[in-house]
Amino acid sequence: MIKFSATLLATLIAASVNAATVDLRIMETTDLHSNMMDFDYYKDTATEKFGLVRTASLINDARNEVKNSVLVDNGDLIQGSPLADYISAKGLKAGDVHPVYKALNTLDYTVGTLGNHEFNYGLDYLKNALAGAKFPYVNANVIDARTKQPMFTPYLIKDTEVVDKDGKKQTLKIGYIGVVPPQIMGWDKANLSGKVTVNDITETVRKYVPEMREKGADVVVVLAHSGLSADPYKVMAENSVYYLSEIPGVNAIMFGHAHAVFPGKDFADIEGADIVSKGLISRKAR
Repeated sequence: MIKFSATLLATLIAASVNAATVDLRIMETTDLHSNMMDFDYYKDTATEKFGLVRTASLINDARNEVKNSVLVDNGDLIQGSPLADYISAKGLKAGDVHPVYKALNTLDYTVGTLGNHEFNYGLDYLKNALAGAKFPYVNANVIDARTKQPMFTPYLIKDTEVVDKDGKKQTLKIGYIGVVPPQIMGWDKANLSGKVTVNDITETVRKYVPEMREKGADVVVVLAHSGLSADPYKVMAENSVYYLSEIPGVNAIMFGHAHAVFPGKDFADIEGADIVSKGLISRKAR
């Protein structure tokens, strides 16, 4: 049985592995939008409001608080700041490393996924950018229009060495799957039409989770570049996190996209969401 709760910047999972109990903190960055420095280029002044250079200290603090942790990025990384605009105008050749990855590569990320803004500059630019990451990427619902197969690695299962509550080393098989809003087909039609199709977020995850479990995943983590909404379920929904939480076999969901603070009062009307202390929907884990 997997139990989960949340802390600032992280999700804490207590997992039973070979009759041992392991606490695992899953840390996430999302919607960085190429804001690497604590500097507002539009106002030409330093700022304390954003910048990975500041977030990095929070990541280090969160890591030092626990024995076991992993760090993931949830997308919308390569677009959204003057730095991103400059690099896109300059162009990325094969072998070039985008400045955002020069920064992220120093922080020991485990895996990343794509946000909708990753597609703003076209697929070739995206391919060259991702090549600079020293960590793998997963996305399961963007499909190559020619081959009808996933354009990216849909999921991965990573053997992760952890220390249980008795101080013994264990190996936890953590599965990661990524999804992006289907609306990218409209938002970036010029870049994507005829090249890719996009499947529904919820049904994509529902399809792959049993396969991930069959391949040995002890824990399944969904990296959903999607928001949390209580709207009735509909196919191809943009904000699907609530419905992902109902899929058997999903243990944790790392989400973003909406630029909202969760937990928080904005989510008070969503049934099952603990807006005081939990970082995830309070549902029985499966």
